[in-house]
Amino acid sequence: MAKFQTIDGVDVKGRRVLLRADLNVPMKDGKVQDATRIERLAPTIAELADKDARVVVLSHFGRPKGKPDPKESLKPLLPALQAALGKRTVKFAGDCIGPTAESAVAALKDGEILLLENTRFHKGEEDNDPAFAKSLAKLGDIYVNDAFSAAHRAHASTEGVAHLLPAYAGRLMQAELEALNNALDAPEHPVAALVGGAKVSTKLDLLQNLLARVDVLIIGGAMANTLLLAQGVAVGKSLAEHDMIGVATDFLTQANNAGRTLILPSDAVVAAQLAAGVATQTVTLDKLPADQMILDIGPRTIAAIEERLRDCRTLVWNGPVGAFETEPFDRGTVEIARTVARLTRAGKMTSVAGGGDTVAALGAAGVTDDLTYVSTAGGAFLEWLEGRTLPGIAALEGK
Repeated sequence: MAKFQTIDGVDVKGRRVLLRADLNVPMKDGKVQDATRIERLAPTIAELADKDARVVVLSHFGRPKGKPDPKESLKPLLPALQAALGKRTVKFAGDCIGPTAESAVAALKDGEILLLENTRFHKGEEDNDPAFAKSLAKLGDIYVNDAFSAAHRAHASTEGVAHLLPAYAGRLMQAELEALNNALDAPEHPVAALVGGAKVSTKLDLLQNLLARVDVLIIGGAMANTLLLAQGVAVGKSLAEHDMIGVATDFLTQANNAGRTLILPSDAVVAAQLAAGVATQTVTLDKLPADQMILDIGPRTIAAIEERLRDCRTLVWNGPVGAFETEPFDRGTVEIARTVARLTRAGKMTSVAGGGDTVAALGAAGVTDDLTYVSTAGGAFLEWLEGRTLPGIAALEGK
């Protein structure tokens, strides 16, 4: 696990704390549609403010391409941020560097909070330009990174500034790293990984890394179809990567040689097309009609996965096992989610899940709060599963 310092015991009274947040949340008509990231960030801001720090919040938003764009301003997020902070007042500055930002920071009093404008309004942010990083660092005495979800980007506000100021992990970053460490770096065995999604090609690095770390690997979603093809199973009209069969065959051989338990679908819910209200049938894979496509795992597969999970002490989950956005193809994902939730609540399993579709599926199943940890980090979570070094984390090491 990365060695990093938290904000425990740090004297922040009267000091300017430059806090890197991730406020890149879904917006519609100027209003926040999902405030989960903001709500998870709020405890760090509140703790620092309660300790009389002068909290200066940095974040990116959208893709403004290195220049100001009113449609990508952070100002509309103020109401949601203030609500998450229990109606605390949050001031706003129309830039993140230069005279506007500097005067706003200078006017801060102990315990006050300031949100700076979108860091991506400057080209130097995504370029990790040293001069831009110095302009940001000029605004703070201490740097706190609480944006794990942006830690896979080597940008000025996520990586560059951490080398210029005393750097610490915020509470959200700390919770994320501790959860991930408990899931794969120092887990309680047996460890299972549940991986779903559309393509083997986009998750090959993830699968390879997990193969070296877990005892049980469960694969669902359309990516399982490519592995089934590699085993000689006909998958009808199902989505599959025919050009990846050789790679899939090699992976199956590696899993066997490593002694890993690999679970693939044995039955499926199929239909002629992916659409609401379409006629469906449940078949074993040896009886899959040639004109049908696999859209969810069947009851035998659900039962086999649940039986295996009951023997596991740790689970890492990324990706639904079916086309969960469209009923009734959400059944497999929802039933497994509820089983994982029950095992977690009973203290029989440590469960860590992440990825946009996974978070949405857990929400649909109503079990988000029942798992040990659900990451909203998206790309950073995936890169961690792939075993990559995340620049924003590496910059905190040894600090």
